[in-house]
Amino acid sequence: MTTRINPSILAADFANLERELGRIATADLVHVDVMDNHFVPNLTFGLQMVTRLQEVSPIPLDVHLMIDDPDRWAPAYAEAGAFSVTFHAEAAGEPVALARKLRSIGARAGIALKPGTDAAPYLDLLPEFDQVLVMTVEPGFGGQSFIHETMPKLTRVADAVHAAGLDIWLQVDGGITEETIGIAAEAGADTFVAGSHVFNGDVPAERIEALRAAVAAHPHEHPRGDGAAHR
Repeated sequence: MTTRINPSILAADFANLERELGRIATADLVHVDVMDNHFVPNLTFGLQMVTRLQEVSPIPLDVHLMIDDPDRWAPAYAEAGAFSVTFHAEAAGEPVALARKLRSIGARAGIALKPGTDAAPYLDLLPEFDQVLVMTVEPGFGGQSFIHETMPKLTRVADAVHAAGLDIWLQVDGGITEETIGIAAEAGADTFVAGSHVFNGDVPAERIEALRAAVAAHPHEHPRGDGAAHR
């Protein structure tokens, strides 16, 4: 299994973002939390900032839109060059149409689920997405504690992906540390967003490698089934 560590710049030094990006150059992608103070009670980056980050980042951008009306706004982030654009199921009016639009522009399309959102209505739609983000905290703020009760949902999505033979990244975001990342890996995650844990260390690259090692020690065991074909 390929493991991806995506540090969230929500925990970085906003006054020195280009330097901060350089400190996590050994990561796989940089997670960029876009919040509009409507869908979540916080305001962070917008399209202009993401466009500038795209110009200076040494690694691809994994944009997470915590905004109202992503059907309208999300395509612009793909057009800005983001490698991956994830929008929330709770906010999208036409999630399949939006995912197809993002893919047509050239970005990977992701769908995010809040801790209280049931995955069942989206399992039949999985082939339309490149990534499913199971939030392990309530979206809106960094530094929250990992919600263990989200793990059965993650496993359900992981098992559905495997049973269908799909090549979909399974991402978790919120409260990820060297302790909780193993729990999420065993539940089926392969893509991990870590903010405070990475940036609060003196050497973020060492924190990134420690997270990779913790994942390697906790592999997910898929249920029996063919699940061999890939999209």
